[in-house]
Amino acid sequence: MIIIGITGTLGSGKGTIVDYLVRNFHFGHFSVRAYVTEEILARGLPVSRDTMVVVANDLRARHSPSYIVDELYRQALQAGRDAIIESIRTPGEVDSLKQKGNFYLFAVDANPLLRYERIRMRKSETDWISFDTFLEDEQREYSSEDPNKQNLRRCIEMADFRFDNNGTVERLYLQVQETIDQIMNI
Repeated sequence: MIIIGITGTLGSGKGTIVDYLVRNFHFGHFSVRAYVTEEILARGLPVSRDTMVVVANDLRARHSPSYIVDELYRQALQAGRDAIIESIRTPGEVDSLKQKGNFYLFAVDANPLLRYERIRMRKSETDWISFDTFLEDEQREYSSEDPNKQNLRRCIEMADFRFDNNGTVERLYLQVQETIDQIMNI
């Protein structure tokens, strides 16, 4: 069983990579965002980016820095097929998944203005924000010394494969296809 984790900046194309892998390679999809959203709703809180950060950090602080992805990994094992865990945000999550073996971390990035335009087009309830707020949100999640908080910078540095998503979706698909071909030949 192959496990692929996906990290990257806000609006960089993580979901686009997931869709490609699910559609073309039948990977199971396990989403940190969906997991945290369920927890938010169970707590009776409003779903927003701020609430997602607070609740995810709380779960990590109460259990472990890798708690959420460990739960998703357990679900992936039960599904018994290749899987994607989307939205890896802490180095502890990366470390935990790497220890489990047959794990590859993908990182994706693109120009901030392009990423902002993309999130506005997807029309998620957490994406109706100004460009300044978008940049502030990203900065808050970009670097932290607290192991229970997001550190996208470090996760991106830890990636096995990196994707530049400043071009077309077809170009991104080609990069992903070449990477999957390489993984399958390892």
